[in-house]
Amino acid sequence: MTAPAPRSFRIVCPPAQVPLVEDLLRAQGYDFEPEPFSPWCRRLTEEPRPLGGSLAAFFGLIYIQDRSSMLPPLALAPEPGAAVLDMCASPGSKTGFLAQLVGPHGLVVGNEPNHTRLATLRQNLFTLNLVNAVTCSHPGEALPLPDGSWTRIQLDPPCSGWGTVERNPSVLKLWQGDKVKPLIGIQRLLLAEAARLLAPGGRVVFSTCTTNVHENEAQVLYARDELGLELVPLDPPPGFVFAKPELPGCDGTLRVDPERSGAQGFFIACLRKPGPRGTDNDAGPLADGPPLPDADRVRADAQPASAWPDTGLDPALLPDGVVAPFGDTTYFLPRHALERLPVALRWRGYPLGKWGKDGIRPSPRLRTLMPPPTHPTASTGQGRQGGSDGGGDIALLHMDDPADIAGVLTGRSIDAPRHATAALLYWHGLPLARLRVKGGRALWAER
Repeated sequence: MTAPAPRSFRIVCPPAQVPLVEDLLRAQGYDFEPEPFSPWCRRLTEEPRPLGGSLAAFFGLIYIQDRSSMLPPLALAPEPGAAVLDMCASPGSKTGFLAQLVGPHGLVVGNEPNHTRLATLRQNLFTLNLVNAVTCSHPGEALPLPDGSWTRIQLDPPCSGWGTVERNPSVLKLWQGDKVKPLIGIQRLLLAEAARLLAPGGRVVFSTCTTNVHENEAQVLYARDELGLELVPLDPPPGFVFAKPELPGCDGTLRVDPERSGAQGFFIACLRKPGPRGTDNDAGPLADGPPLPDADRVRADAQPASAWPDTGLDPALLPDGVVAPFGDTTYFLPRHALERLPVALRWRGYPLGKWGKDGIRPSPRLRTLMPPPTHPTASTGQGRQGGSDGGGDIALLHMDDPADIAGVLTGRSIDAPRHATAALLYWHGLPLARLRVKGGRALWAER
C-alpha cells in the first residue's frame, strides 16, 4: 500500500505577514517546504501533532488543502480586482483561494445549494477573514443571474470522487455503474448554466476529484460539441505528474496522476465562450454592461466609524464597501457586490459581529481589522501592553510563547489593565484575535 501523501496547506494572510505565520508554525514544531506552483502553498515535512490543532489553523492563518485541489483556482487565474463566481463552493477550499488571488478589492461569490454545506462554507470563509467573499444558496443549474454577466467562473461539481480513494476507500463501491449517471446529468446542467452566465471571451474552469473519464474528458467534449465552448489548453504546473487525456480532442486538460504526484487524483479543464473578451475592470468586475438599477440592488444603511465604540479595531482597513446591520448581525458588503449582484440572489456578506443599541460588538476573530501594534509599553507577566488612541483604552497584549497562547484558548485568563475595554492579542506583531476584558483579566470568548 502506498504511503499517505504529505499534508499541504495554504497561508492565508496579507503578504507581509507570511514570514510571521511561518515562524509561528515552526515555533510549534512544524516544518514545511514551498510548493513550486504557488507562493501561498506549502507541503509539510514535520507534523509533531495534527496540523488542524495548530495556532495558525485555529486563527485562520492557514487552510489545510490537498495540493491537487489548489490547482483549479490557479488555472482560472483571476486578475487582482476581478470577480469570480464559484457555482458549487462548499467547503470553500477553492472559494477561499480565489478570494486570495483576486485580493481585497476583488469579489468572489460562493454558491452552495445544500444548506448544511453552506454553513461549512460560511464558517471557513469567516475563520479565514476573507471579507471580499459573499455567499448564496441556489441550485447551481438555475442561478438568478443575468446572461453573460461573468468573465470568470469556477465549476467543481458533485462527482464520484474516485480520485480520493486513498482517503475514502468506499467511493469505488458507492459510485459504480448506473449510480454515476445522475452525477453526469447534473454536471452537464451545471456546464450549460456556466455557458449561459459567461460573457463572450469569459472562461470557466471545470474540475473534479474523480478519475472517471465519463465525468471528465467526456464532459469536456459535451461542452465543446453541445454548448459551443472552446477548450483552452492549460500549461502543466510544476510539482505534478500528469497522465495523458483518455479521449481524443482533450489535449490541454490536466489529469493528475495521484501516485506519482503525491496528491489526489484530479481533472482540470479550462473552457472559453467564443467572442471578443471584454475588459473586466473597465465596466465593473463581472462583465461589460452598466451597474444594476437601484430597484434590483440590496438596500443597506451604512454605519459610520462611530458605530465601532471602544473596539480597538480599525474599520478603515476594510476594502470599499458598506458596513450594515441586518437583524442582530453586522455585515460587510463589498461595493462590487452591491453594484452588481441582484437582490434576487439573496446573497450574504461577511459577518463582522453583533449589532446592538451601543453599536457593533465585533467578532473576536476579526484579526484583519487589528491595527499594527505600534504602542507597546511596559512588560507584564504574559507580555506587553499599551493603550490606544481611540475613545476607550485597548490593551495590546504581546505573547511570545505559543504555549501561553494555547493556554488562553483553553480557558486561562491573563492580566490586563482594569480600565481596558478590550485586548488585542499579537504574536511577534502578528495579529491573532480580540480578547474580552473583565475585572482586569483578558480571556478568549468565541462570541
